Amino acid sequence: MSFAITLAALCFLMFVAYRGFSVIMFAPVAALLAVLLTDPAAVLPVYSGLFMDKMVVFVKLYFPVFMLGAIFGKVIELSGFSQSIVSAVIRLVGRERAVLSIVLVCNILTYGGVSLFVVVFAVYPFAAEVFRQGNLPKRLIPGTIALGAFSYTMDSLPGTPQIQNIIPASFFGTNAYAAPWLGIIGAVFIFIFGMAYLGWRMRQAAAAGEGYGTGHTNEPEPVEPAALANPMVAILPLVIVGVLNKLFTIAMPHVYGASNETTLVGLDHPIVTAIPGIAAIWALELALLVGILSVVVLAWRLVSQRFADGTRVAIGGSLLASMNTASEYGFGAVIAALPGFLVIKDALAAIPNPLVNEAISVTALAGITGSASGGMSIALAALSGQFIAAAKATGIPMEVLHRVASMASGGMDTLPHNGAVITLLAVTGLTHRQSYKDIFAITCLKTAAVFVVIAVYYLTGIV
Repeated sequence: MSFAITLAALCFLMFVAYRGFSVIMFAPVAALLAVLLTDPAAVLPVYSGLFMDKMVVFVKLYFPVFMLGAIFGKVIELSGFSQSIVSAVIRLVGRERAVLSIVLVCNILTYGGVSLFVVVFAVYPFAAEVFRQGNLPKRLIPGTIALGAFSYTMDSLPGTPQIQNIIPASFFGTNAYAAPWLGIIGAVFIFIFGMAYLGWRMRQAAAAGEGYGTGHTNEPEPVEPAALANPMVAILPLVIVGVLNKLFTIAMPHVYGASNETTLVGLDHPIVTAIPGIAAIWALELALLVGILSVVVLAWRLVSQRFADGTRVAIGGSLLASMNTASEYGFGAVIAALPGFLVIKDALAAIPNPLVNEAISVTALAGITGSASGGMSIALAALSGQFIAAAKATGIPMEVLHRVASMASGGMDTLPHNGAVITLLAVTGLTHRQSYKDIFAITCLKTAAVFVVIAVYYLTGIV
């Protein structure tokens, strides 16, 4: 019975997310209903002492990353730098290579620190134009953007500033550059097979005589290439974020040591901070802050005109995204404390290989919640101790645990109820029926890549 209650709570949250209801509202409802059916007297103590406590911990750690990332993406958009980068890549690669050009554009923006959601809005008008000019099916645009923005630059490549690559650092004491070779191998696997898949789909459409199509909705206005910033200037803030993220990551342990104790006159006790769990987050926050300032300096006239309104929208979006994920984190903490979860935990523990165990646990919970960051947070909050103990017993470095968790989070998270998928389809004016098949194919490749990386580690020992 306890297992059925836990499973019902997970399914309920997945259902309401798929139906478009607020996770912020329904995550505590789902969690507390499960507590009510298990121990009615514990509902209020669990809500205040566990759900809210864990939710606040998540916001405390990660809200600045969400906020600064959203502002960085917004000023990149306001400055016209994103449009300049897109146009330059399309000119360089060629409009006849529409899929490759759009994938590369998404790669540059996401690896440079621009939010996935911002990338969708920035790239879609250009994707629609090159697909229309090449008479390629519009229904394949979402799959192309998914490969470029929702895959290896999100969680595989070392140093990516996306939140999915930052969360594991606080659990494993690692940084954003954990297991670089394994991440690169996984990224190459996804890129090669993803491009092969999209090429095959294009050839299928051509053989059937299918073109761009007519009667589409949300068709963008033709893109005007005039008055765009120099591409070398436009890409500079992204390079700054990447370089400074690496430099700050290296510097933090040297500046603060393993633990830092700060004493202020007005406090009756010192502030003690464990640096390994926070260094990666601090490094990214500082890098994004400098990146924002660099855009403001380089494009003051354009950014200053709409900075107040633009950043207000960005901060609102970051609040919603961080609170959604924090609610799922609190939900996961409650579910992990229930007797029914012990059945799931014991079943997962029966998987003898710690890396396979971690990969399945993270990707399953990411799929259930429809969120890479939310599912990974739930899995690591509940099971990271188990993963660490098993890894230490078998000599597996924490860096490998980090990379496997990060990559696994971006696998099955893109089920139909995923927020990024719903946004992507809404922006492109397409439906699940028209385009989800290709997004799901990329999802399967991403999931397979995790197990390829695990196999490579065991065969070669490379990290």
